[in-house]
Amino acid sequence: MGMETLLRSLFETGLLVIALSVDSFVASFSYGANHIRMPFRSVACISGICSGSLGLSLLVGRGLRSYLPEGVLPWICFLLLAGLGIVKIFDSSLKALIRRHRDLHRQWQFSAFHFRVILNIYANPEQADQDRSGVLSVGEATALAVALSLDSLTVGVGAGLDQTPVFAAVLISFVLGLAAILLGRWLGDKLMRGLQIEVSWISGLMLLVLAGLKLV
Repeated sequence: MGMETLLRSLFETGLLVIALSVDSFVASFSYGANHIRMPFRSVACISGICSGSLGLSLLVGRGLRSYLPEGVLPWICFLLLAGLGIVKIFDSSLKALIRRHRDLHRQWQFSAFHFRVILNIYANPEQADQDRSGVLSVGEATALAVALSLDSLTVGVGAGLDQTPVFAAVLISFVLGLAAILLGRWLGDKLMRGLQIEVSWISGLMLLVLAGLKLV
């Protein structure tokens, strides 16, 4: 692999991971603004599950690569990344629609892998603190991580088709994930208490740029 190819691969990997870390930042910001503590073990759990999901989906993408015509691979990568990028740009509207759905706010029994629960946490990250203890337990962090991993599963398959380096992506994702959660939690608690932010559109723009690079 030439130096130019290596640098481009690292740039695209970094852009991918940063785009996926935006949701973790927003969720942790919400926790800080609502005075919900996140022990480091819970933070590590979230980052680990999100990184693991990305790595798994990258491997799936690599596995599918051998079954697809080489000429269509860049276009499939483009469609997957651009599609999710567009969804992320309108993410705030999607979450608002979910919040308005009354069925998602009725009494429910907590289950980390119940789809309705995951969907509700996706729209309202602070509701992962189901017992209202003011502390995000490892079990509650697992449910939040599953909700945050939904994007990684789609994006990872697209990136895997383009042979994104799996180990580098997982390692960078884990480190940046930790940083994004800790920074978001601190900013929410110290600087902007009681406020909510919506910056998922930034993630969407990054994914659109990444999609465009797949065709260059």
